[in-house]
Formats: sequence, structure tokens, C-alpha cells
Amino acid sequence: MTAALQTALFSTLEPQRFGRVAVLFGGKSAEREVSLKSGSAVLEALLSAGVDAFGIDVGEDFLQRLVSEKIDRAFIVLHGRGGEDGTMQGLLECLDIRYTGSGVLASALAMDKLRTKQVWQSLGLPTPRHAVLSSEADCISAATELGFPLIVKPAHEGSSIGMAKVTGVDELIAAWSAARTYDSQVLVEQWIEGPEFTIASLRGQVLPPIGLGTPHSFYDYDAKYLASDTQYRIPCGLDAAKEQELKALTARACEAVGVAGWARTDVMQDAEGKFWLLEVNTVPGMTDHSLVPMAARAAGLDFQQLVLAILADSVQVRG
Repeated sequence: MTAALQTALFSTLEPQRFGRVAVLFGGKSAEREVSLKSGSAVLEALLSAGVDAFGIDVGEDFLQRLVSEKIDRAFIVLHGRGGEDGTMQGLLECLDIRYTGSGVLASALAMDKLRTKQVWQSLGLPTPRHAVLSSEADCISAATELGFPLIVKPAHEGSSIGMAKVTGVDELIAAWSAARTYDSQVLVEQWIEGPEFTIASLRGQVLPPIGLGTPHSFYDYDAKYLASDTQYRIPCGLDAAKEQELKALTARACEAVGVAGWARTDVMQDAEGKFWLLEVNTVPGMTDHSLVPMAARAAGLDFQQLVLAILADSVQVRG
């Protein structure tokens, strides 16, 4: 563990400092099942550390519970829309409840893959070429402009939900049609052939990158949460210079979006060794298959310490 991480973590470990903590999980997004698992793990870790914590599965009575319960701060483990997109952050700010993670603007921006790419492009940061799909004609135009293979993505979903790799126009049209059942805005992106990396950030520190490997066509929902054959490489397989380049790029990408507290950035590397930014997750998964806990362990933090470090940020940043 680095000295900076030690200082960031161990200076704020007294459970009584946090007051009464509501762990917000579940919700109504397409990532509900993952969020339930993440929330359960986070709540268990907080309780075992002696924090006065309780869980709220965000449903119809959520606002009433926020108002009626005595809540000093909220640990947000809501993945996807309604929890990771700035709406929950804005509500908590209106109620004067401190919360974990990024603020309203960064949360909303990172949840929007198109706007995130536009910000990165404006700053000269590398991200794959893309197009927005609104019709079959757009699909044909994108195929001509970008070539194949391509990957189709709902603009406001996470956990690879609604994503598909395509190698022809008919596949592209079918994938666009499927993706728009999740989101009215659909992107298609140039496929980057090469290794994938994910890099966690915690309280201003970039944690050890993880190299990902899967026999699937890409790192999809099944590979992320269900499969037993997904490969996680820590160390990530890069030489020292390239790993430092990757960490520096991640830090710049997060700064551009305005990320605070914790996050996870996904990056591809092409055959020439160039890195390409895909997206930033401001409320990453915290399940037994999740990547931020793996990176934290590589940095010397167990799961409980990681959870406390994230929660401590709500004291320092929101306090």
C-alpha cells in the first residue's frame, strides 16, 4: 500500500465519525440484480467494522424513508440510471445528506457515454471513433464511415447491458434495434482489437490496473458477473513504462469528467500499443466478481478497508 493511500485511509477509520449510514442499493435500473449483490456486500462490511449502517432497497417508499430516517450520510451502491446518473446525488444534496462518490455533474456526464467521449475528444484524449444511431439509414452510414467490426452500446447503460459486437450491416441493424429497447440513444463504436484493461481510482490514487481476458467476443455481462473462465491479470502484463502511461491517461480521463471519491475506467490497447478510453463508471460493482475490490487487494486494502475508505471520502469531501 502506498503512503498516500495509508494516510487517506487510516486517518478516517473511526466508525463513530460516520454517524448513521444508509446503504442505497437495488433500484429500478437494468443493473438492479448486480446492485443488490453490491449493496449486501457493502452493508455487511460496514456492520462488521462497527459502523451504524442500514440498507435501503430504493423503491416506491424511498423518499419517505430518506426524510423519516435519521441519516447522516449515504453510501451509494446504485448502478445505472436513477443512482449513478446524478439524479440520486442531486436529491441527496437537496436533503443535505452527504454521500459517497462523484457529484451531480460528474455522475451525469460519466453515465452518458456520448457526452463523455465528446469531452475527452475536446481535450485530445484518445477514444474510439463513433456514430449515433437513430435509424436504419444511420446504421448503413456508420458502417460505411467506420467499417467493421463495430460494437453497439446503449448510451446510458452499464454492465455491458444491451451491447453487441457486429461484423455486418444486417447484424448492426439488429443490434441497434435490440439496444434501443434499453435506451433511446444508441452509439456504435469502432472496435479496438487487443487487450482490455480496467483501472480503479480511489481518493485521488490510481490503483494497480487489471488486464482482462475472456473467451467471449468481448467482456460482456456474463463474463463480468457469471462466468468462471474470465481471466484477471494483476500485474496487468504491461511493462513499467506502459503501465505508468495507462495510469496517467486514466487520471487525466477522470479529471476531465470531474470524478471524485472512487471510479473505474475501462481502456483498450490496440495492436500498435496505443490506449483508447471507453468509459468511466462512477459507482462500480462491489460483488464477488467485481474489479475495484480486486485492484484494492493488489494495493494492500481488504474489502472492509476499501469500503471504509470510500465512506470516509463522504466525510472529507462533503463535510
